[in-house]
Amino acid sequence: ASAYGAPGGLSRSRFSPTTTAYVLPPWTFYYGTIYEGDAFRHGLPDHIFTEEVELGLPYRFGVAAETALERFNGGGGFQTISLEGRYALADWNKIPLNPTLFAEYKFGVGTIRHEEGPPPPPGEEEEESGPPKVPDAYEFRLLLAEDFGDRVEWAMNWFFEKENTGDRGREWGFAQSASLPVLLEHERLKVGVEMEYKNFTVKDTRGDPMHSFVIGPTMAFRPSRTTRFDVSTLFGCTSDAPAVQVFAVFSFLLGPGSEQGAEAPVSTRNR
Repeated sequence: ASAYGAPGGLSRSRFSPTTTAYVLPPWTFYYGTIYEGDAFRHGLPDHIFTEEVELGLPYRFGVAAETALERFNGGGGFQTISLEGRYALADWNKIPLNPTLFAEYKFGVGTIRHEEGPPPPPGEEEEESGPPKVPDAYEFRLLLAEDFGDRVEWAMNWFFEKENTGDRGREWGFAQSASLPVLLEHERLKVGVEMEYKNFTVKDTRGDPMHSFVIGPTMAFRPSRTTRFDVSTLFGCTSDAPAVQVFAVFSFLLGPGSEQGAEAPVSTRNR
């Protein structure tokens, strides 16, 4: 399936577990379920489950909704519900790196189970009414994507997110991934490398941010014409990063954009 001339691997909305790219073909639905497991150097692991649905619209627009659940320290529940929109500035390869604008608003619907920032001062771990609520937040991203030499596919996301209330957490950074096909027939298996950097502060630590950088291998396998399974194992390179992050994503496409089936072999893309 191709969105405005883009390769199939860059026409699925989610390029890899940590990166998204370009837009969907018009009237094509993308459904994805994502697992993220964070193993820390100290303390208990954190498990996050995300469900997302996206619809491609004409004129290079797209809209999406997602919900996230968290499981930590024996408890769990919904954390956020998000609404998203994106717009690609031009058809594929009309502008270098194919920039796409992305905006998201997150509605906090649960309680904070695992603080991303520094621990609160003694005696302030919980409010009188219990754990603090997950705040609403907004996020903007610049999505970049390109294919090089009809072999390597690459995507990069620059992002900025800010919480509206509470500690007013502020996060910016980038994620990028590059992959190439191993099984050339319909590009059913791809392998590559993925990385993510995050700079995080709260209202009291603006001058002393937390730096998280993770990097590791990624793999994408397409068991059928419309389904794909992605796995990434990323390793922390800074003291603020998790020791290991594991991502698993299952996704499928529905609609006119999925009728072409498997991604075209790289050798035939530009014919």
